[in-house]
Amino acid sequence: MYHVGHFIGGKHVAGNSGRTANIFNPATGEVQGTVALASVEELRAAVENAKSVQAGWAATNPQRRARVFFKFVELLNKNMNELAEMLSREHGKTIEDAKGDVIRGLEVCEFVCGIPHLQKGEFTEGAGPAIDMYSMRQPVGIGAGITPFNFPGMIPMWMFAPAIACGNAFILKPSERDPSLPIRLAELMIEAGLPAGVLNVVNGDKAAVDAILTDPDIGAVSFVGSTPIARYVYGTAAMNGKRAQCFGGAKNHMIIMPDADLDQAVNALVGAGYGSAGERCMAISVAVPVGQETADRLIEKLAPKVEELRIGPYTDEKAEMGPLVTKEAQARVMGLINRGVEEGAKLVVDGRDFKLQGYENGYFVGGCLFDNVTPEMDIYKTEIFGPVLSVVRANTYEEAIQLPIKHEYGNGVAIFTRDGDAARDFASRVNIGMIGINVPIPVPLAYHSFGGWKASSFGDLNQHGTDSIKFWTKTKTITARWPSGIKDGAEFVIPTMK
Repeated sequence: MYHVGHFIGGKHVAGNSGRTANIFNPATGEVQGTVALASVEELRAAVENAKSVQAGWAATNPQRRARVFFKFVELLNKNMNELAEMLSREHGKTIEDAKGDVIRGLEVCEFVCGIPHLQKGEFTEGAGPAIDMYSMRQPVGIGAGITPFNFPGMIPMWMFAPAIACGNAFILKPSERDPSLPIRLAELMIEAGLPAGVLNVVNGDKAAVDAILTDPDIGAVSFVGSTPIARYVYGTAAMNGKRAQCFGGAKNHMIIMPDADLDQAVNALVGAGYGSAGERCMAISVAVPVGQETADRLIEKLAPKVEELRIGPYTDEKAEMGPLVTKEAQARVMGLINRGVEEGAKLVVDGRDFKLQGYENGYFVGGCLFDNVTPEMDIYKTEIFGPVLSVVRANTYEEAIQLPIKHEYGNGVAIFTRDGDAARDFASRVNIGMIGINVPIPVPLAYHSFGGWKASSFGDLNQHGTDSIKFWTKTKTITARWPSGIKDGAEFVIPTMK
């Protein structure tokens, strides 16, 4: 048994609210630790700590801020095995998947090493008679991030790396389900040279979230989670005068055209649908084969691969998929699978009875594959967040493309085809934020921005890429004219360039 507290002012703080939550081993169902749940007063103490050092950090020149991230990237690579094991122990995903989690966060840290260039403003000489005009991008002050359980390494780094590189101090509220890795990342930031107090990690539940959303000194909030909570966070932050970017649920479709390389498409579906036990906001959860022949061939090739999935604890080096994160998540996914059967979908591969010897109390669900799913069914409309893939058959390309267009969510989508015209039309017309062409999980690299459309995203600016620099800074524009260029007498009309 171990205890995870908070990390405030560069130090570990046990927590004094008197409230804790259990940390489970998803593979066994056993309690392996506890995590402190912060009170409003503890969150406020972290904000005060951040406030005391933020101005000094903002005044640090951007080259020196970048050097912290150069060193941090070095430390992430050096400690990769430790970080992956720490992540897998609490989340349940495989070690290789955990390394991918950390690496995708590391890539954003590499991106912000370019902050001396990224944070530059603009300059216009001679904008008017003897007038120069220029802009600055200055930090918002204190930022906060509220992150989910499914990527406890990547998403915190997507948030705190650009925020801190821009000169902000940061309050991170990670998921209480797998809190150890975020604390370790904060330790490594200190080792990399970040001044104590610039990055604080406060563990907690809704009390800590609400404290973040109403605290007068926090200027910007980034959130990733479910759509109902994303709406709540976005609305509450806005009512309290904060800028916010909030990313919610998803239902990602993959259209398989008749001319697609079917073996390639099947392998893509297995990896994108069942990797990380489907607990990804970019997981493919709906396959849309175009034409009955395509659908029949797809099911014929796909079903055996789903049945053969290697499922096990993260300690099994050959495991392709681990357990779900909690018993509640397992029960929810099981309930949705049962609902799909009740609604009349054909359960081609049934993973509900999966049991692993020695891990009977773990939160495992075997891979499930539905066929003949229709848009009216709950399993089509709802984000299942588990190892469940639904096949919705479409007779034509036009019928297929209307499925993601009309769906509530708009996070990611993919098409597999050899037809450049179809791919180009698809990318142009579909109202989704991230699109893959023969790429099943189209998560952009760090120098492009990540974000969905419709009910998958709330706010004007996305994560990482240049959008992140804009989100974590405010623009200040200066118009300057020196005495030699000033005319005598008062001017009573608004200045123009006429």
